[in-house]
Amino acid sequence: MSKPIRFNAFEMNCVAHQSPGLWRHPRDRSWQYKDVAYWSDLAQILERGIFDAIFIADVIGYYDVYKGNNDHAFLGGVQIPVNDPLQLANPIASVTQHLGIGITASTSFEHPYTFARRLSTADHHTKGRVGWNIVTSYLESGAKNIGQGGLKRHDNRYEVAAEYLEVLYKLWEGSWEDGAVVRDRERGLFAIPEKIHEIGHKGQYFEVPGYHLCEPSPQRTPVLFQAGASHAGKDFAAHHAELVFISTPTQATTRAYVHDIRRRAALAGRDPKKLLIYALVTLVVDESDTKAHAKLKEYQQYASYDGALVLTSGWTGIDFGRYAPGDSVKKVETNAIISAVEALAEGSKTWTVQELAQWASIGGLGPLFVGSAATVADQLQQWIEATDLDGFNLAYAVAHETFADVVEHLVPELQRRGVYPTQYRPGTLRDKLFGKGPLLPENHPAAQYRDIEAYKRANAHPNAPQSPTLNKDS
Repeated sequence: MSKPIRFNAFEMNCVAHQSPGLWRHPRDRSWQYKDVAYWSDLAQILERGIFDAIFIADVIGYYDVYKGNNDHAFLGGVQIPVNDPLQLANPIASVTQHLGIGITASTSFEHPYTFARRLSTADHHTKGRVGWNIVTSYLESGAKNIGQGGLKRHDNRYEVAAEYLEVLYKLWEGSWEDGAVVRDRERGLFAIPEKIHEIGHKGQYFEVPGYHLCEPSPQRTPVLFQAGASHAGKDFAAHHAELVFISTPTQATTRAYVHDIRRRAALAGRDPKKLLIYALVTLVVDESDTKAHAKLKEYQQYASYDGALVLTSGWTGIDFGRYAPGDSVKKVETNAIISAVEALAEGSKTWTVQELAQWASIGGLGPLFVGSAATVADQLQQWIEATDLDGFNLAYAVAHETFADVVEHLVPELQRRGVYPTQYRPGTLRDKLFGKGPLLPENHPAAQYRDIEAYKRANAHPNAPQSPTLNKDS
């Protein structure tokens, strides 16, 4: 039997997201990103197509690596302006019943104590449909504008993130016991003080002594998404993530990433098959192969060469504006998204700057599948079987046309083949994804903090075992 296929929608609270220049297309709606109706309409399309979630990317900062300035980012609307993603949770949830809402937020730019409250609030308001995409951020401009002077070393950002999550797990999982909130009107008793605990965290990067400000939300800890695919990022994902997103241009690189992440998860004591791994792809699908290829050709007329290199320069930390279109792309050490550089450097393919710009101009660095529903379904199934992926994170070329075409043409074809769901599971986002209840499983690192008083006693002794840390060399 063929392996099931899952979809997420890859979006961002900005213009055109990963298809720079396509906002000029006459049918594109991405310039309406500021309007609630843009997001409510999209959410209803995705729920009709039984997508697992809408995965909303974000950056703090701007893309100023290309040619050493922001000019082409501003000229092309390349992920600037960009609005806050978390505020989209409520309007999306208000018009849907099942669609998950994955919010990107960085461990580098917000204190975990205040962030814990923001995520708990969103999980309450959506009745447990929130996920958090954990990022450590890669733009120097963001770090400079909050007074950090510049980015920390790449692997050090994951060391900070590991402690950041420890603080959040203590707040979400351990601070308020089950049954702490009783809401007893007769006795005038809302919550039982003895069942609410200070977390007493004092670490290398954070000191958080007190209580979580929120009562437990439906999932306590929102579903954990993670998109880092460098060596440190994969190790981090293996310890913490429930959903992993990767962006790889070939089956070979995809298969290697999937195998490595699952191997590391097993070494961390987790079930590697319980990590859902989604690869970035862009789909152009229509009633026939001929119509789909004609549509792609139409889209390409609006794609921006400079806009694509603004993005790839920001992602890799390499200023591609210094090179001629025919120059080849070389692997260099950067402090940005190391996996993006590694993926481009692997295999026998030698990329020119022109080819990179053409590749990245519609949907980013993932593959592009074009054709009828049958043609694209064949390609997706072949990728799933060859790589051990669980699903695909779908970028768009034209909003909302790309997703509407997938729902109209492709989803019914996949359903006919028996490889795509026909309805949602009940419950929270974690219920829908795994069918095992709303909470993280007992073998997840967060579980050790559920009896926070026992954890504090055990770790008060100088010889007591410490919480797991990341091994960057594994």
